[in-house]
Amino acid sequence: MQIYKYNKPLILESGERVEALEIAYHTYGTLNSNHDNIIWVCHALTANSDVADWWQNTVVPGGMLDPERYFVVCANVLGSCYGTTGPLSINPTTEKPYYASFPQITVRDIVACNRLLAQHLGISRVKMLVGSSLGGFQCMEWAIIDPDFTENLMLIATAATTTPWAAAFNESQRMAIEADQTYGTESDDAGSQGMGVARSIALLSYRGADAYNMTQQNNGKETTPFHHRVQSYQHHQGDKLRQRFNAYSYYRLSQVVDSHNVGRNRGSIDEALRSIKARTQVVAISSDILFPPADHQVFIDNIPDVRYTLINSEFGHDGFLVEHEYLTRIVKDFFK
Repeated sequence: MQIYKYNKPLILESGERVEALEIAYHTYGTLNSNHDNIIWVCHALTANSDVADWWQNTVVPGGMLDPERYFVVCANVLGSCYGTTGPLSINPTTEKPYYASFPQITVRDIVACNRLLAQHLGISRVKMLVGSSLGGFQCMEWAIIDPDFTENLMLIATAATTTPWAAAFNESQRMAIEADQTYGTESDDAGSQGMGVARSIALLSYRGADAYNMTQQNNGKETTPFHHRVQSYQHHQGDKLRQRFNAYSYYRLSQVVDSHNVGRNRGSIDEALRSIKARTQVVAISSDILFPPADHQVFIDNIPDVRYTLINSEFGHDGFLVEHEYLTRIVKDFFK
């Protein structure tokens, strides 16, 4: 992991400022002499800049992010707890961690950080921007803000605006965090228990009924009629996130998702999407209930140069993490 330190204040969309901005990032592969083999990956909610860690089997020879062919860049998002400035960072004004005082941020603020890093790295154009979910939000915003930055655009399991359905999951998760009486205290692990519950709520939207029913059937070892195998699974997933993430970051990033609307202050969603110049590949997942295939129709209707592929998968929204073989084939075909 590398850190870029920006020596000026970052002015947020809200007008608030973030001082002493640091951006964590990873790169893979080698930049060629023409500087035309760059793929920039924008990551989803609780991931990090190490794409090879969370998007397994993609940053491998022959994979969709083949490091022998491409120079791959990924920055950790603003507000996270994986190296980029966020709620656990020191506020220069108070000389203490921000915690709950970290300002509300939007997708456009995250893209502003990405653009600062690109400028620092001397990158003015990339072969492709690619992102899923919140990563897709960033990619489409970037392609609208600077239409000449990317030659190709890949939007996977995402949406042009956050629907009430998706926002309802986020609000329920924040309610779970707020119900944890430690949330709001000046401690790195404040709200941890509540975040574990929030994660169990989120998983319902990430997986959906088909994935749960396929993988979490009872195995006949239940000791009481009240026990289901899936109960342990929900606790396990909540505990896994508690061990690696922070509730203040989770809370703020869920609000980032709610902020998403590419049409805000741009006339309309349709107008904003029509300004995208990049050749665009849109990918939806058949069983995704968070951003279902129907949410992708607006891209097909409005992005001038667009292709659409539906992946048939039982893994719901998380299919973008699982179906790497499909995605590799789609990318290779797209580049042909």
